Amino acid sequence: MSSDYKELRVWRDAMALVRDIYRLTRRLPKEETFGLVSQMRRAAVSVPSNVAEGKGRHSQRELAQFLYRARGSLLELETQVLIARDLGYIDESICVGVGQQIKKLACTLNGLINRVQEGIASGLLR
Repeated sequence: MSSDYKELRVWRDAMALVRDIYRLTRRLPKEETFGLVSQMRRAAVSVPSNVAEGKGRHSQRELAQFLYRARGSLLELETQVLIARDLGYIDESICVGVGQQIKKLACTLNGLINRVQEGIASGLLR
């Protein structure tokens, strides 16, 4: 596994999601600027940030912890997208598209988590 977090596909995909969420949230009502817009952007930014921070840590166990945090933020974002849909701020097709992007990223993230955990379990990585 590369030591540069920017080479990780999960990080690159998460960065693309951040850009898409920023574009999407520009369309939400102004009264949501300090509510849903802020929450969605914070959760989206948290995903690649936690991947990067985990890669910068000393051990694989710490990396795994930050990857779990990234996954939690991703699920938080998914919930917020559903809330935006339910409130009528975004239509179903946008919700489905972002949902597919989130699902794909979750699969990639889960794969990386599994690889790190297998390495820890085998005693090869600390």
